Amino acid sequence: MLHTISHQAIIAQCTPHGSGAIALLRLSGSNAFEIADVISKLPGKKIISQQPTHTIHYGWIIDADGNHLDQVLFLAMRAPHTFTGDDTIEITCHNNPFIIQNIMQAALKAGARLAQEGEFSRRAVENEKIDIMQAEAINDLIHANTQLALKQSLSQLEGSFTQWIATIEKQLITALAFSEASFEFLDEENMQFNTQIKEIMATVLHTIANLKNTFNQQQQIRNGIRIAIIGSVNAGKSSLFNALLNQERAIVTNIAGTTRDAIEAGLYKDGNYWTIIDTAGLRTTDDVIEQMGIQRSHQEAKTADIILLVFDNSRPLHDAEYAVYQELIDAYSDKIIFIGNKADLPHIKNPLLANQAYLYVSTADKDTIQPVEAAIQSKISSLFDAIASPFLLNQRHYNSLLCLETNLMAIATLLGEGTSYELVSFHLQDALSNLSELTGKTISEAGMDAVFREFCVGK
Repeated sequence: MLHTISHQAIIAQCTPHGSGAIALLRLSGSNAFEIADVISKLPGKKIISQQPTHTIHYGWIIDADGNHLDQVLFLAMRAPHTFTGDDTIEITCHNNPFIIQNIMQAALKAGARLAQEGEFSRRAVENEKIDIMQAEAINDLIHANTQLALKQSLSQLEGSFTQWIATIEKQLITALAFSEASFEFLDEENMQFNTQIKEIMATVLHTIANLKNTFNQQQQIRNGIRIAIIGSVNAGKSSLFNALLNQERAIVTNIAGTTRDAIEAGLYKDGNYWTIIDTAGLRTTDDVIEQMGIQRSHQEAKTADIILLVFDNSRPLHDAEYAVYQELIDAYSDKIIFIGNKADLPHIKNPLLANQAYLYVSTADKDTIQPVEAAIQSKISSLFDAIASPFLLNQRHYNSLLCLETNLMAIATLLGEGTSYELVSFHLQDALSNLSELTGKTISEAGMDAVFREFCVGK
């Protein structure tokens, strides 16, 4: 496919919008150098299209009347050795929105058009510079919320997921060869390869199952960690919320039911993005709005990656509170960190905590918050340690793997007495088609649109 596609030049700002020293605009396409010649002026009457590839030149952007729009640097790059695989000019200009708009207008008048979401990456895929999974890794790289997500996105960009798929593809091609051989020689020599095909199916299904089982944890790496602070009214949840954020984000009073809805805020901590949620206190109430907040608290407990289950350590639990806490412990014990709050007051041992390791906290004493942060980080490390794959699945990958798994399981059921190798071969070819769609080799136009719709315009 390389260089067989005629691409009109597209232009977009690649750096974030807003104030700053410089901005980068990318102009890429088959007529990029023609457009650059029209809108540029170099010292010594040099012409960009006559300069060596991968060289930088000082000059000016000019309008149709030859007026200077800005002093810029041009990076001239010839195909095929560019990100998109097309001729590319990158323009570094001063970061003023009026300057950027004027440069874009000059390029549009000279024959370019505005780039669409992810169009530069899409052209890189179409020109076989990268595959679609590497393109998705670029988007993940830009939006990584954890250091591990950053690391695995880089690994995926370098082809780790592509190599994983290639290994699976090679195994399925081997199984197809065995199936075709069995079909070819069955009547003449009664030669069958059921055992070999079964072994391949078992190996591939096991590999897919292991990867699927880490999907939820991979989303935690991709999106950051959700930490819900759950507990009864006046347990000190909002105070703990503020202490973890190190700012007065939630209103704190002695009035029961002050927090009526979930409040969330985020921060980067130890290489990860934490979303901390302060929830409504759990109790029995006739207040409809407060009831809705309590229902939201239960929803947050379900979707959270970590729960800080907060007890007021200065008073015993009422029977209704005890029942709610016990329900939460039974449902989510593996993701709970127990917090005994108000440690500056006399302690009352709650029976629910008799066999639990928990942390004494006083939000008035910052030194008691540090062990909570350490416990959260330890919990995050445990979650991430379970993930062995050097890449991250998105929902498209996951859905494709589900289809592939279903297909392979159907093949496994066909491998018995009187095996129909024509049918086995058909299913194996279908499985290989699923893999091709996953890598983008045979993905539909609508599928491509769906992938690149999530990208920013400048990528």
